[in-house]
This record gives sequence, structure tokens and C-alpha cells, in this order.
Amino acid sequence: MNKYEAVIMFYPDVEEEKREASFTRIKGIMEKHGKINNIDEWGMKKLAYEIDYYKEAYYTFVEFDCDPEEIQEINRIARISDPIMRIMVIKVEK
Repeated sequence: MNKYEAVIMFYPDVEEEKREASFTRIKGIMEKHGKINNIDEWGMKKLAYEIDYYKEAYYTFVEFDCDPEEIQEINRIARISDPIMRIMVIKVEK
């Protein structure tokens, strides 16, 4: 298993219930073949540039361990989830 960090950006006008449902789905994949070490909700932050005419987004930061094959599934689910604006997963070097 490798260590990863993910930043998930949600659209600012999404209700909290939908945001939590999308995050729970992503979190389930992370926990299926690994473990979550830390979840930090940064909240609403201003974007460096507009994305789809939005100037801010709701950020969630996650540190987790999982198998490399699961990263593709995390990215796939994030792409098809309407509340998620962007996701970035990076491998943390030891």
C-alpha cells in the first residue's frame, strides 16, 4: 500500500447532504482496500481562477493509504459525481 493525499473540490451551491453522499462514496473506495489517516474539511475557499463560472469551491483534504489500483476507481467515481468540481490525488513519497 502507498500513502496518498487527495484534495476534493465540491461545487459551492451543492447542498450539504449531496456533498456528504458523494464524499461517503469516495471514502468507501478509500477504505475498501486501505485506510483513511486524516480528513480535514477546509470549507469554502476562493479559486485562483474561475471554473465553470464559479469563483469559489468547498474543499476537503484527505490523507489515506490504499492500493495503487484503487486510485483509478476514485478518479472515475469523482468524474461521474455531479457535486464534485475537481479532484487531485497525489502519491506521498516516503
